[in-house]
Amino acid sequence: MPRRTKEAPGRYTPKAGSRQALAGPTSSGRYTAPLPVDYRHSPWWVPAFMLTFFGAGLLMIVLNYISLLPSAPSNWYLLGGLGLIICGFVISTQYR
Repeated sequence: MPRRTKEAPGRYTPKAGSRQALAGPTSSGRYTAPLPVDYRHSPWWVPAFMLTFFGAGLLMIVLNYISLLPSAPSNWYLLGGLGLIICGFVISTQYR
């Protein structure tokens, strides 16, 4: 085993049971104010638009399959319905 010298004392991290290891990270001492209540809630239009896009996308896909949309059933209607559903998911990320 190599001998410890002043230039290389050996251990750089504290032992598992030492006070330094149990103390954890020190706090910075800076105060962080809580968020105001009006920042925590979504405006009324976020869930309204989210549900509207979900419903419109689902309705477009169903109407395409039962052939109630103009022209013959088309893959473009399916892509449009999926696009509306994706827009609903994008808006749902803003819901709090």
